[in-house]
Amino acid sequence: MDKLEFKGHWNEWKGKIKQANSNLTDDDLQYEEGKDDEMLGRLQQKLGKTREQVVDWLKSL
Repeated sequence: MDKLEFKGHWNEWKGKIKQANSNLTDDDLQYEEGKDDEMLGRLQQKLGKTREQVVDWLKSL
């Protein structure tokens, strides 16, 4: 996933992610410039999915 694509869609995705997974906190979903991989890692841990599964899921939102 391209970093610009990720950054551009993040605000839209964030709301949808919270609706789909109530166990995720604002801290889990905090986007920081240049830390895309770290945030994806937090999502992987919380959701119990691989990176590819998380990226595919985000693209499907």
